[in-house]
Amino acid sequence: MSARQQLVILGSTGSIGVSTLDVVARHPDRYQVFGLSAQRRVDLLLAQCRQFRPRYAVLATEAAAAELRTALALEGLATEVLVGADALCSLAAEPEVHAVMAAIVGAAGLPACMAAARAGKRLLLANKEALVVGGALFMQAVAAGGATLLPIDSEHSAIFQCLPEDRSTWRQRIDHIVLTASGGPFRQRAHDTLHAVTPEQAVAHPNWVMGRKISVDSATMMNKALEVIEARWLFDLEPERIRVVIHPQSIIHSMVVCRDASVLAQLGTPDMKVPIAYGLAFPERIESGAASLDFLQLNALTFEQPERSRCPGLFLAWDALRAPAGTTAVLNAANEEAVAAFLAGTIGFTAIHKVNAQTLERLPPDLGPGHTLADLLDLDRRARALAGGMIRELAAR
Repeated sequence: MSARQQLVILGSTGSIGVSTLDVVARHPDRYQVFGLSAQRRVDLLLAQCRQFRPRYAVLATEAAAAELRTALALEGLATEVLVGADALCSLAAEPEVHAVMAAIVGAAGLPACMAAARAGKRLLLANKEALVVGGALFMQAVAAGGATLLPIDSEHSAIFQCLPEDRSTWRQRIDHIVLTASGGPFRQRAHDTLHAVTPEQAVAHPNWVMGRKISVDSATMMNKALEVIEARWLFDLEPERIRVVIHPQSIIHSMVVCRDASVLAQLGTPDMKVPIAYGLAFPERIESGAASLDFLQLNALTFEQPERSRCPGLFLAWDALRAPAGTTAVLNAANEEAVAAFLAGTIGFTAIHKVNAQTLERLPPDLGPGHTLADLLDLDRRARALAGGMIRELAAR
């Protein structure tokens, strides 16, 4: 390879961002970090700037940016510090940048993802909310900009790895796809005790190392609901052609069931560095740093049907996909607010689903066929306000 690829990592201090930098550090001849971003983790972002010497770093607030500027100056580091959402969008669309790792959690990452898509970047999408909220509008931006969209969620990467590079053949090959789910930490816990789950218990995932919000989503299986919605857009499949099975061992990451009844599956240890390395190097494969799968050490691989009574949030995915455009954005906004309230100790674990379901009932979207990003962000704002009111009602009881 000649010149190194210039890489931007949006959300570099989160678990995906840290794993991405781990892979990048293994291949200094291939990748150069052009820009990093974080919300508030100045200490970790400083350490990343010290190691990778990016040209730019972006923080959410001026106070955090000032703290980082001071620390960089004391160490004689030349990284320029920028602030806010507009800076993220500019960095994602920077002409010198080849690839953008989109790892900001939540709908907050959508504008920068849209900017990268419109600029025709290699877009490594770990921010599933870009598709959950953006839907058709986001895919239109990818097509219009000529971007290369590469899924980083382990399940969607697994499906992608099982399919040929020629995307025009996908629909004719696929009967349906099967997304696997670990079942989270409460798969076998008595249903009538779930109301007593604490935030500390909910973030203790048995297989994967993830951020707090995503860990809670895994515990409620809302993470899988969002992945169903993401898969609908990534693979252009009708909702009924997307299925979910619980696979507690997290060895099979997802499967494609072909029209001839063949099943293609991608297997590996539960380590996000594998899909990250695949996205960075596609269509090549490079060392990821993940441990190899040892078949002789594996116990039995088991599969279970998800139960609506245990994980009702999962089944909202298909309902939302069949509803008017924007419904999935409402679901995502409500869930982000509800999970934040649970982590703050404001509402209980089972109240997360109550907030999500009732927000969907009370806020039917009114988007027109030509809706814009601004329309989606306004719908997101209204859904959050409605969910916030419900959270305050529940907290007062």
